[in-house]
Amino acid sequence: MTAAIPPTAYGHELKTPIDAVRSSLAGARTVPFWIDDLGPTPQRPALAGRHETDLLVVGGGFCGLWTALIAKERDPQRSVTIIDAVRVGWAASARNGGFAEASLTHGEENGELHFADEMALIRRLEKDNFAAFRDTISRYGIDAEWEETGTLTVATEPHQVPWLRDAAASDDDHDAVFLEGDALRARGDSPLYRAGLFTEEGEAYVHPAKLARGLAEAAERLGVRIFERTRAKDLRIDASGRVEVTTSEGVVSAERVALATNVFPSLLPSLRLFTVPVYDYVLMTEPLTDEQLQAIGWTERHGITDSSREFHYYRKTADNRILFGGYDAVYHRGGKVRPEQDLRPETFERLADHFFLTFPQLAGIRFTHTWGGAIDMSTQLVAFHGVARGGRVAYSAGYTGLGVVATRFGAEVMLDLLEGRDTERTGLKMSRRLPIPIPPEPFAYPLIQMMRNAVAASDRNGGKDGLLLKTAGLFGVGFDS
Repeated sequence: MTAAIPPTAYGHELKTPIDAVRSSLAGARTVPFWIDDLGPTPQRPALAGRHETDLLVVGGGFCGLWTALIAKERDPQRSVTIIDAVRVGWAASARNGGFAEASLTHGEENGELHFADEMALIRRLEKDNFAAFRDTISRYGIDAEWEETGTLTVATEPHQVPWLRDAAASDDDHDAVFLEGDALRARGDSPLYRAGLFTEEGEAYVHPAKLARGLAEAAERLGVRIFERTRAKDLRIDASGRVEVTTSEGVVSAERVALATNVFPSLLPSLRLFTVPVYDYVLMTEPLTDEQLQAIGWTERHGITDSSREFHYYRKTADNRILFGGYDAVYHRGGKVRPEQDLRPETFERLADHFFLTFPQLAGIRFTHTWGGAIDMSTQLVAFHGVARGGRVAYSAGYTGLGVVATRFGAEVMLDLLEGRDTERTGLKMSRRLPIPIPPEPFAYPLIQMMRNAVAASDRNGGKDGLLLKTAGLFGVGFDS
């Protein structure tokens, strides 16, 4: 590439002609590509009347599916039931980019901020959890399109180059390789790329909807009962000490309950101030030819992300489409999860603009799918886990966009807690304490907008955090796109 590197790679103002942006988005389907690609799946029945079970899992996304599957593996005689308000895997579990990272801490820097004295143990638990994730997919023959192909992290601004060089130099496992020049262009050729860091360990990709389907079918083969279109409305402890969950058309009585509702309001009201729904948006291109992929130097199967606080992530599908998402992290006033918020035309246009700035060689390609979804963001940018109601109810939430692999770990923690086990997992701070709460509305919206503006200012100012972000960090509060 010979094009000059612009002084600032991205921004909120469109740099691509608006007609070209809108033409690329015209006719795009407004459903997640993964669900479209999966095709029709049989609906499971709704729960009606009274149902009894040993373990009730509320929520049929990744976290709930892992909890049910592992519960049956631990004790095949235990009766396990999942209920979901809509369908298995329909929310975040089918809307994400399919990046399957081993990390449990949203990156090394965030881990050191919150769990500095536990990082050696967390790194070992991450590797164990990642390996168990991979093993489960293989053991049950789940067609999740699993690929361990590495990630290229690129610098698109001058101040990010030394960050990547230092990260490679300080990598004790010698997995991270710093790239410039021809070595970088062999992994990805963009006028915006100044340097890169290629890592392989603990970096994989999945087809998220196929993974959810496979986990559900594996759980059912072990005897788990799954009810869809069954909304949990209330939770209480009855006179006998069992947990009763009232649903839209019935009641479930259980010895123990695992709450895996993540971004949706918890059945434990005391937990509702510890996550907020932050929306992430994604584009999917039409399938690219070998010639187009060669033009952008991206002929291998790794994913790519940039180093900004407002960052992008992109990866290939099995048929060589490019999924391109991130940058905007949108909190909608009121803090509700609403279907109409899954679509945001101004963000889709911004993402299309950024895509063509990244790969001008692909001018004229079209996007076939545009969609969004809510992420359960916590102030520590990491999931938290715990137990309530005298040990009868466990919860896991706050994954902040890093839940494809980490939800398996959260499932193990919940089961350890419900079974009264004292394990390395339950001893972690993320399993023993809650993050800083988020103020309710009407205070949440202006505060989150201030944090978003501060993050954008940090990117513009050479990665230097202003007073707000520095002060928030002192109190263990973070925000990322």
